[in-house]
Amino acid sequence: MTDIPSPPLTAGAMPRLRGDLFMRYGFFILVIAVFVVFASLRPTFIAPGNIHGMLMSASIAALMFLGLTLIVAAGEIDVSFMSVAALANMVVAALVQAGQGWGIGTLGGLAVGVLFGLLNAGLVAGLRLPALVITIATGALAASIAAAIGLGTSISLSSTGFVGQLLGLRLGVVPGIAIIVGLLYLIAWYVQDRLTFGHYIYAMEQNRAAVVEAGVPVNRMLFMLYVLSGVVSALAGILLAANLSSGQPYLGTSYFLDGLTAVLLGGMALKLGKPNVIGTLAAVIFLIGLLNGAALLGWTDSERQIVRGGLLLIGVGLVVFARSRTRGPAHS
Repeated sequence: MTDIPSPPLTAGAMPRLRGDLFMRYGFFILVIAVFVVFASLRPTFIAPGNIHGMLMSASIAALMFLGLTLIVAAGEIDVSFMSVAALANMVVAALVQAGQGWGIGTLGGLAVGVLFGLLNAGLVAGLRLPALVITIATGALAASIAAAIGLGTSISLSSTGFVGQLLGLRLGVVPGIAIIVGLLYLIAWYVQDRLTFGHYIYAMEQNRAAVVEAGVPVNRMLFMLYVLSGVVSALAGILLAANLSSGQPYLGTSYFLDGLTAVLLGGMALKLGKPNVIGTLAAVIFLIGLLNGAALLGWTDSERQIVRGGLLLIGVGLVVFARSRTRGPAHS
């Protein structure tokens, strides 16, 4: 047999190819560049203790944003994820403080995630109500209950139980929970990128009517995604209770911008405007590194908040640009 020669690249093909490669992998280069810059400016940035702390924070945040990534990839939204995490966090703290132990506390926190996941799923996927309005409402409900549990204040914990022991596991500077979350993301990547279920998620965002006409159970898929979002948010809240040794009713505030920013910025990695789990994981590491490095350089909290807001704006703009770029030929 003779090899069939590949057609030669045209004069304009190479620049387009380089541009596509940069769009797909440029964000990973940016993540590395940020860490190199901060490591050169502040050597303590790469101290073992700081690396361990950043990986711990990134792991919990990435867990919380996992369900959100898949929901946004499907063309929907969930802005209740951080409030569900806060409520689960407060339920765990209240039960442990009341003497119920970390086993019961953890089950209570998981119940919160399942309950709000089912509530969002039933209203959005079942009754087909607007996702943004519904999750704003359920998020407000969860946040209000979280504040009411502690009467507006935090709940201190004297022990962190088996959850604290789990967080204490480490392999060198790498927390054990980082390995677990990494495996979860690997599974999610396989589902999203290799299975038909994941392909349907992307198809739902592009043309839901066509997916429905093809006989795909769209509402059932959305139901599963919202329940997943509730559960992983609650798990993150449980881990935060042990990591902070307290229940914090307003902890969801900082995670709101970070979650949306991570998902949208992550959409610029690999998939060109499509939220994907690998991109989200890279964006979480980028955000944690950037904000940690900024703190080491003496930036104030308000200045870091400005950075958060600016990155969210950039993420939205880049995703809109990438989608218009990839869809443009199809509509011309």
